[in-house]
Amino acid sequence: MTAEVESADQAAVAEFLARPESHGLAPGETVERIDTHGAMVFLAGARVYKVKRAVRFPYMDFSTLELRRSACEREIALNRRTAPALYLGVVTVTRGKGGTLHLGGSGEIIEYAVEMQRFEQASLFDRMAQSSSLSDDHLDQLAGAIAEFHAAAEISHDAAFGGRDGMAWVIEENYQEHQQFPGLFPPEAAAALDQSGHAALAAVSKLLEARRRDGFVRHCHGDLHLRNICLLDGKPTLFDTIEFNDALAVIDTLYDLAFLLMDFEHRNMRPAANRVFNRYLGASGDFAGLAALPLFMSARAGVRAKTGAVQAEALDDQTAAYEARSEARAYLGLAANLLAVEKPRLIAVGGLSGSGKTTLARRLAPLIGHAPGALHIRSDVIRKHLFDWHETTPLGPEGYTPDANRRVYGEMARHAKAGLAGGYAVVTDAVFAKQAERAEMAELAAEAGVPFTGFWLDAPAHCLRERITGRHNDASDATPAILRQQLDYDLGEMAWQRLDSSGDAEQIAVRAAGMFSSPHDLPDNANKINKI
Repeated sequence: MTAEVESADQAAVAEFLARPESHGLAPGETVERIDTHGAMVFLAGARVYKVKRAVRFPYMDFSTLELRRSACEREIALNRRTAPALYLGVVTVTRGKGGTLHLGGSGEIIEYAVEMQRFEQASLFDRMAQSSSLSDDHLDQLAGAIAEFHAAAEISHDAAFGGRDGMAWVIEENYQEHQQFPGLFPPEAAAALDQSGHAALAAVSKLLEARRRDGFVRHCHGDLHLRNICLLDGKPTLFDTIEFNDALAVIDTLYDLAFLLMDFEHRNMRPAANRVFNRYLGASGDFAGLAALPLFMSARAGVRAKTGAVQAEALDDQTAAYEARSEARAYLGLAANLLAVEKPRLIAVGGLSGSGKTTLARRLAPLIGHAPGALHIRSDVIRKHLFDWHETTPLGPEGYTPDANRRVYGEMARHAKAGLAGGYAVVTDAVFAKQAERAEMAELAAEAGVPFTGFWLDAPAHCLRERITGRHNDASDATPAILRQQLDYDLGEMAWQRLDSSGDAEQIAVRAAGMFSSPHDLPDNANKINKI
């Protein structure tokens, strides 16, 4: 499965790069080493040096010096798309006449390394996730950065990449690799996952081919999980793009996003996954591919299972190896769970400005349906997008004409239909002051054959006013003057379930969850809500 070559030279290079004096470090400074199945990384002072391991896998070949040189050069070029300040260039490790090794120099080149600017390890998003320091703003910026990157990424029209065949290859490669570890992955579990994966693929094959033809297969990141994102100059920055195999990086844009969403799910961080999911869809408008996302996330978990198994096998530390094996098993279980089918449902949250619609919708969305939770469709955000306006920049009166309102509610319905058709639960969030607007939501659910629950949020006028005046950097354009107009609305017959929204947001969410027509759709409601 893997071949080791030039091991003597690589061992000498590793020893050399691990020595503080090789980097001119001050006394007392040390070099930190990080090992993966494909690389050795050395953190030395203000620099990082990444050496490709002399290994050969079915999906990655660094077995010769020339292949490693080419991979280093390509890593620099590809990663400068998202992190130009991090990637400085390719450096050589040379052997002088006396046999001593040097960074650079004119001697015999025995290895190549990617040179990077060092950043604080605490700024890695996986570390920030562990320390609970990932804010909503970080997540929103991250989703926007990914959407922007995907929009600019080179489109591939090569039938060899993406589409049905691309995903079939991933599923088959996963299964072949899983079979190599029967002591870690029970053969029956690996076979069942393979069967479920192919069944899911058959259901979305036409969709995947349509997306390939429509330009959604692009040269993406390919390894977009939390350990490959850092906070650089206050902004989420994607790095460590896959350079060694285009089949792993020239992929469907939603398959690229799926790695990140799966990583959040693995870490029991569904609220974060749901926020990134919804912010990305809002920025990209890519609702049509949702039916493929469960397969994409499952395949990503399967990839993580096999790479974890390989890493565990290479570890000498028995404790670390045990932990790696346990995590690999968890990924295989997650891959199976992500393919479980759950019936979608539609929830609509209405109320006057300041009643807490968005707060409730955001708390409910991660709890409903399969990973990463429900699609949250907010009228305020849609309105800004329809006018090609920044979300937090106020619109003028032209954005709130009867015609504009009809367009907003029509677009909400269109996105909701797409989400339900893709198998995802949907939460719509708007004023819904007109009886006809509320009726449309119920009719939409009936047409889709899914359960429907409508909530109307009530709160005293002074509470609504305080919330409106306390808003900052929000998509809503509501003002106290607009609220005064809304207080005079004739709401007509109110068939939706009414909720007093004047109290604690968490308790309101708990009450709302308890009012669902099918409470079993929300397992462990209270526990989950408490984590949001």
